Amino acid sequence: MLTNIDLKNTYSSGLDEPREFFIEALIESKKFDLGLGYFSSSGIRSLSYGFALFIANNGKMRVIINDILSSSDKNAIENGLSNKVNDFEEKLLNDINGLTETLSKEDEQFYRCFSYLISTNRIEFVAAISAKGGLAHDKYGIFTDERGNKVAFIGSTNFSKTALEFNSETITVFSSWREPYRVEEYQNLFDNSWQGNDSRLIHIPFDRVKTKITEKYPITSLNDLIEFGNHLRENDNFINNKPISENLLKKIHQKEQEPRFPFPEERSIQKEAYAAWVKNDKKGIFAMATGSGKTITALNCVLKSYQEEGYYKTIIVVPTQALALQWEQEAKNFNFQNIISTHTNKNWKEDLLRYSTISNVNPNRNIVIITTYATFNRGDFQSFVLNTKGIESFIYIADEAHNIGAKNTLKYLPKNIEQRIGLSATPERIYDEGGSKELYDFFNSTAPNYTYRFTMKQAIEQDILCHYDYHPIFVELTQDEIEEYKEITVKLQKFIDAETGKYKKDAEMLLLQRKRIIHKAKNKKKKIAALLEDLKQKHSLNYTFVFVPEGYEPNYTEIDDYQIQEEDVHIIDEYAQMFKERGYKYYKYIGGLKDSEQVLKNFENGDIQVLLSMKCLDEGVDIPRAEYAIFCSSTGNPRQFVQRRGRVLRKHKDKDKATIWDLVVIPPNISEDMSSAERNIFLSEIKRVVNFAALADNEISIIYGELSGLCDTLHINLFEILEQEQQKYN
Repeated sequence: MLTNIDLKNTYSSGLDEPREFFIEALIESKKFDLGLGYFSSSGIRSLSYGFALFIANNGKMRVIINDILSSSDKNAIENGLSNKVNDFEEKLLNDINGLTETLSKEDEQFYRCFSYLISTNRIEFVAAISAKGGLAHDKYGIFTDERGNKVAFIGSTNFSKTALEFNSETITVFSSWREPYRVEEYQNLFDNSWQGNDSRLIHIPFDRVKTKITEKYPITSLNDLIEFGNHLRENDNFINNKPISENLLKKIHQKEQEPRFPFPEERSIQKEAYAAWVKNDKKGIFAMATGSGKTITALNCVLKSYQEEGYYKTIIVVPTQALALQWEQEAKNFNFQNIISTHTNKNWKEDLLRYSTISNVNPNRNIVIITTYATFNRGDFQSFVLNTKGIESFIYIADEAHNIGAKNTLKYLPKNIEQRIGLSATPERIYDEGGSKELYDFFNSTAPNYTYRFTMKQAIEQDILCHYDYHPIFVELTQDEIEEYKEITVKLQKFIDAETGKYKKDAEMLLLQRKRIIHKAKNKKKKIAALLEDLKQKHSLNYTFVFVPEGYEPNYTEIDDYQIQEEDVHIIDEYAQMFKERGYKYYKYIGGLKDSEQVLKNFENGDIQVLLSMKCLDEGVDIPRAEYAIFCSSTGNPRQFVQRRGRVLRKHKDKDKATIWDLVVIPPNISEDMSSAERNIFLSEIKRVVNFAALADNEISIIYGELSGLCDTLHINLFEILEQEQQKYN
């Protein structure tokens, strides 16, 4: 905060340096308004320490300049205004050291970065001339922090390296908590000038800005600035006699370690989720669509808590090692320190023990722990949870939170941790009302609205996820498959609860066996072959996910990752062969791949056209470039098909929309005299189709296509189901 600065009334060269004031004010601010006579980007280079932190903290700068610029600056500004540098990497803005180095050198990378900041409205310019015909020669500014505190200044200093490092300059400073009226005067002056309501100034277009070399001391041309372009951290002591003070360097280092939001601004979903969580006594379930930003939303709650309490402590529990890696990267993007991942840190046990010991003296020491459910449930980790002082003030984050409702995991719920966040697109546990209730009780959150809810419909409407077309492909079961389905259905009758009409917990294995008949329907491969032949005539399947039937559904509370079985290998090989025969560059993405990161990169850049997978792409894989998806698994589990759809709907600059083909299983020889078991096969599949169709761009053609005729034959009210599925998104 600006209130943390020991402000002087005046800053003069050789005494209290104006440059130090600028740097310190920048690292405490979110907004910087500057009314100038002369602007030079060399000022940014001189203030690179502070400016890098200002930008990384999502600071925004507005500058009113006169009609004279260097040719390099004019070109950079015009490139930024015309968005000619949109390929500049956003991630650099979160890399303090990298950004400081970029901003400290006069080279091509600096001007690209400068232009990029302009193109993203992190720096905005207005050019003006004096109404009297002379130069616009104001030299004042206003810093504003995130709480609205302001510091204004006025004086002789131009925004240039020469003024900040070599000239003799003096500025006078005012603060909003000491002299609010004076600060308000300068803010009003700037706002009126910016909006064109200042009679002293006339706004001009940038093509009327003149170019002139004005930095002449101690150099003779802009090219000579290269001589001074080494990194300031290395050369500050001999560039001039005004090195940055040790106290300021120490403060900069401390600021560099502070967590920060990694994007220019929070989305409404982050603000709303945090407010709902606080209102619910910092407990809750965030039921958010896959791809809508659950990870960022949860970490933002940790960040907000840090801003309130002055420390952050969190345990993040995830199903798979792939997800652990994803969370670790996102935590680094937030600039959290002391991250301990049980997946990537071989010494995690010793590090946790060390923290537990230190907590006896300092229970508020910062820490971010990332682990899998399987590891969290083990004795050594439970010892940390039960014995660490201050554990009650941690934030417990459970990703894919439905996992913790498993019977063997409920006893490990960290009830001594008071702040809790559960994340899932589909929190409800299928066939497990008891587990769902335990889950809801633990997070003090219940269906259908939970603590915060953000549907896929909202995500598409708000352009967070992309639009899509959906094409169901109907597949008949063989007579043998239908007979096996009937046999299991008869066995299931004795597991129906007489009071609720639903299946008891003991029926879960039989239900899974029956589901596998649908998963592995023999006629699926014939339909896929026909689809590939049809598509071959139209376009190539670049950037395609193929979800093939899996042998079983993993219990992530017992294992860290999906362990592919011999039967699964056989199935995925059969599907892969069909793509191989048609010349596609494919890869079987299965559990335990050591080179998974490289495989995903190859898919991203087009070297791999098709990724075939079972469970591995459901959780923890983020590839926005995926444009097509073929669902061969015919899952009736909402959790799986919601996750898979979200996987292919992620936004990418080169993707207009997504396309999904979905194999839908139906009984053979559909007719009115079908048994209830046969009819139920189709009914369970139809609900998924309608759910997908409800948000698809081609909804009408689906509802009034082949699906309509099938439903009419079986006397299924298609539009009643459509209304039910649409309500799930409202």
